[in-house]
Amino acid sequence: MESEQTRPEPRRVRLDHQQVRVLAHPLRMRLVGALRVNGPATATRLAELLGTNTGATSYHLRQLAEVGMVVEDPELGTGRQRFWRAAHDVTQWEASDYDDDPDARAAIEWIEADYIRLFSQHAEQWAARRHEWSPAWRDAFGMGDFFMRIPATRLEAIKAEVFAVFERHRDETDPDDPDGELVQLYLAAFPLSPVLPPTEEKP
Repeated sequence: MESEQTRPEPRRVRLDHQQVRVLAHPLRMRLVGALRVNGPATATRLAELLGTNTGATSYHLRQLAEVGMVVEDPELGTGRQRFWRAAHDVTQWEASDYDDDPDARAAIEWIEADYIRLFSQHAEQWAARRHEWSPAWRDAFGMGDFFMRIPATRLEAIKAEVFAVFERHRDETDPDDPDGELVQLYLAAFPLSPVLPPTEEKP
């Protein structure tokens, strides 16, 4: 009996200071995302997908390549066509990674703010077109929240466990399932009262 095939472990990157500064640009963020979702593509194809021009996508792809966020795929290139692919499947960081570098800290704050803007845009687009989906999908999509009082260490544990659940279901699902759709799952955790200062450390 043949052993069950498993998907390869996702390629991960922990953003260093240089990478985070280069990535903090709206088009570069979209380029990396498009390559991760859609697979390798040329600058021309990416320009079509993102509503920009080939010159801009070519320039920003080169900037991303310099810090190892994208790489050329020579097996797909033909003649003067250059195909690019994302160098990683997952981007990771902690906000405190950049506390010693004001420029990198400003860059990661911009990236996180852009992430929130993108989430809001996606949510609004879904709300405007949800009537086009079947009842099953309308019930499956959506948002919820939950309140609890916990220490930072337990919150980190929850995040790790939830991402492990995401990855398990991704790995156990046939990507060619005719009933499947490409979905994006968000995990967010914020203080319940963000305008208030954090609780003082107890001695």
